[in-house]
Amino acid sequence: MKIVVLDRSSVGEDVSVAPFEKYGEVALYSNTVAAEAPERVKDADIIVVNKTPMNESTLSGAQNVRLICEFATGFDNIDLDYCRSRGITVVNVRNYSTAVVAQHTFAMALYLLEKLRYYDDYVKNGVYASQNSFSHFGRTFQELDGKTWGIVGMGTIGRKVASIAQAFGCRVIFYSASGKSSCTEYERVDFDTLLAQSDVLSLHCPLSDRTRGLIDLSAMKKMKSSAILINVARGPVVKEADLCTALREERIAGAGLDVLEKEPMVPDSPLLEFQDSTKLLITPHMAWASLEARTRVVTETCKNIEAFLAGEPRNVVS
Repeated sequence: MKIVVLDRSSVGEDVSVAPFEKYGEVALYSNTVAAEAPERVKDADIIVVNKTPMNESTLSGAQNVRLICEFATGFDNIDLDYCRSRGITVVNVRNYSTAVVAQHTFAMALYLLEKLRYYDDYVKNGVYASQNSFSHFGRTFQELDGKTWGIVGMGTIGRKVASIAQAFGCRVIFYSASGKSSCTEYERVDFDTLLAQSDVLSLHCPLSDRTRGLIDLSAMKKMKSSAILINVARGPVVKEADLCTALREERIAGAGLDVLEKEPMVPDSPLLEFQDSTKLLITPHMAWASLEARTRVVTETCKNIEAFLAGEPRNVVS
């Protein structure tokens, strides 16, 4: 049995992938671009992958492949139709990062809501030490209690965020981009209502034809000027050029992005013109990446391999 791990770096060097060795010979590659993939997978029985495209171009010479393990939940890098035609089983890892993505959502929201960068700088620049008053509130901020928290994508992560928002005293509303949500615990509204009523709007939806570019300038013009937008879903759900316009025109108060249209960020991204972190906070696609979550990715992938070898595959997407 030969296992080829094409994107070993996607779980970080501080997380061991040694458990794969109990299933056979393991070939590790830190990162793999499409052009490198055919040679690397040609003798593979099992492929473990995160971002490398898996399609006819990269897999046609890999005649032994029986299983592709997505090193994540999303599998848009895999041509499922082609894998079905080859009889290749595709599995993913589910619900491994729910807690930390929800945690990061609130870290970003509170950082922006409470203008924490401004207040931290105020103290560390020495201004606070030179004043007479015990306090300073140069930037107005408000409580979450009593506000409306809107959500796009009421899956596992969305529901976790909703429960935390309720604990803060928020009213929770959500919009189902697919129109197929089975959630009844929270108030479902149409898109325009979501935009108009949300004080914080967080995105937790998959990328699809329905969600690509969902948050454009037209949408942001319908939001409150005091609203905060948080995207921890997929970058292309938000049109970045439109977001820049909305921030510049103060259509919304701020935005927190953990995902971008292009990753890594392009050097000339218009988002870089916003150096004021009280208006725009960007993190490098790490909301999911606690040590615990990345360790679970490896553990769950091992369980997927074991289940497949036992003839009872789990987490099958194709």
